[in-house]
Amino acid sequence: SNPNNHTTHHTPHTTHYTYCTMSALTPEPGAVLGMGNPLLDISAVVPQEFLDKYGLQMANQILAEEKHAPMFAEMVANFPVEYIAGGATQNSIRVCQWMLQAPHSCSGYMGCIGNDEFGEKMKAQAAADNVTVSYMVDEATPTGTCAVCVKDSERSLVANLAAANNYKIAHLEKPENWAMVEAAKVVYSAGFFITVSPDSMMKVAQHCCEENKVYCLNLSAPFIVEVPPFLEALKNLLPYVDYLFGNETEAMAFSKAMGWDCKDVSEVAAKAARLPKQNGGRQRTVVFTQGGEDTLVARDGVVTNYPVPAVKKEEIVDTNGAGDAFVGGFLSQLCRPVAKHISDMVRAGNYAASCIIKVSGCKMEGEPISL
Repeated sequence: SNPNNHTTHHTPHTTHYTYCTMSALTPEPGAVLGMGNPLLDISAVVPQEFLDKYGLQMANQILAEEKHAPMFAEMVANFPVEYIAGGATQNSIRVCQWMLQAPHSCSGYMGCIGNDEFGEKMKAQAAADNVTVSYMVDEATPTGTCAVCVKDSERSLVANLAAANNYKIAHLEKPENWAMVEAAKVVYSAGFFITVSPDSMMKVAQHCCEENKVYCLNLSAPFIVEVPPFLEALKNLLPYVDYLFGNETEAMAFSKAMGWDCKDVSEVAAKAARLPKQNGGRQRTVVFTQGGEDTLVARDGVVTNYPVPAVKKEEIVDTNGAGDAFVGGFLSQLCRPVAKHISDMVRAGNYAASCIIKVSGCKMEGEPISL
């Protein structure tokens, strides 16, 4: 690490690697575990009037309040909607499994759903994607949904957590579920799960620290750092976080919440990487995406800019799931038995994101190319 805490910048040369698909490089079953809020995305292209009516901003994600209650039914009644298995963490895990193209399930996932049709859709999607799920089922509460309002290829998300909000640590502690934690080499949660089960996150993060496994967390949305109890839970988790993800908006919100006078995203990344860490054997890596602008990676006192391959504007259908897909691609290289270079992880992340923005929602089509 850098003793003077100076941050140096460099842009790597563009190199081309071929992902080796030999079995020796395929992760073991259950190598990656995600824990989060499973939501069924209800996606539709909507007019500006609809966004204004419910006070929605593009490129933002919020939790549904009482005023948003009618919007879900209104979308179904007035616009052609698509139902897509979603929830940020679940999206990343599905993309990770797709990128690996392994015959067995390398990826597991936990969260809470209801005993209903939407929950069945979620199970079917996970099975189709070869993701091993252990859902806690809440008999009394419907499966959570997320309204995905698309306009001009941008999206605004409104999550009605419902059953997803009721995940309990007791489910995690069941022997068959804790066995999934023990099998995992890499564990990932979106920051959204902080609003539901911070105790589950902390238990798994501490396990990862003790067993020298990799714990990954996403900032996920500005509100996670703007609401005091959520920020508190995030700060408690951070010492255990090996990889911290976010986008430029979340990075600036995080900087403000931490009381830093940083206006530069790469400076925020460097400061976040230097925050205290429990497992001293592994430096924290901070990865901030910036849409089509460079992806920033801070580790060991250095911030590296990775250019993002351009996607033609006319090819972009909607940006819903782009950040989740980036993490999924990244994790697909991070979990390999043979260590990959960080540039491979970023390249895989940007490739996965470029696939997802060309379709509606977080859907994987065909097979990923060998990069």
